[in-house]
Amino acid sequence: MPMSLEEQIHLLSMVDILGPLPPEELEELARRTPDTYLDEGEILYSPQEAGEKLFILQKGRLQVYEISSDGREITLSVVEDGNVFGEMSLSGQSLQGVYVRALAPSFVCSLRLPDFERLILRNPQVGLRLVRVLAGRLRQSEVRMADLVQKEVPARLATLIMTLMDSEGLVSGESYRITTRYTHEQLASMIGARRVAVSRAFSHLKKQGVVEFKHRYIHIMDMDALREASQAEATSQAEAS
Repeated sequence: MPMSLEEQIHLLSMVDILGPLPPEELEELARRTPDTYLDEGEILYSPQEAGEKLFILQKGRLQVYEISSDGREITLSVVEDGNVFGEMSLSGQSLQGVYVRALAPSFVCSLRLPDFERLILRNPQVGLRLVRVLAGRLRQSEVRMADLVQKEVPARLATLIMTLMDSEGLVSGESYRITTRYTHEQLASMIGARRVAVSRAFSHLKKQGVVEFKHRYIHIMDMDALREASQAEATSQAEAS
């Protein structure tokens, strides 16, 4: 069901890089960029798509991924609501080889590159905020790569669960719950591992009373133990060096 113009304007105003825009420009932007609704699991973008666009996730959660030569999904990023993505188009590159899938019901709008360039020329603060956002993503990518190199799968999985907890955790009874449903395959693609390795790591954490996996929802039973598990490999390597 399409959102009302008022709701679109409100959600666009919550997007960090669009914060400097005055109300009348937000309304104009909302009118020019009608929203697209995606059900959980629906594909927004595939390598067959063409065109240079910048996407704005107004509401929901998206997975940006590619397919490896052996057919495995490799998650490049998970986009939270209020964020932009598809920024490769700003450098003249398309999202070649990249898929975008909804992890939860989502509303997305898109801006053609020329329209976004004009927006920046009229509002330079939008461009400055985008630079800060992209710099933050680069830093997150560096940290993620360090985890892949330094940690074994159980520690990588524990680190990922903690990251998801920070972004979408919810108190549920006597535990914490991640509000998006993930399969072991999706978790594996997010930490650069195979599904069977993630399943083994999850079983290990479950036996220790750290997490539970109920109806594809991750429940954290012992936050301190989870934090310790996420640091175990890094600590042992630091002591060995």
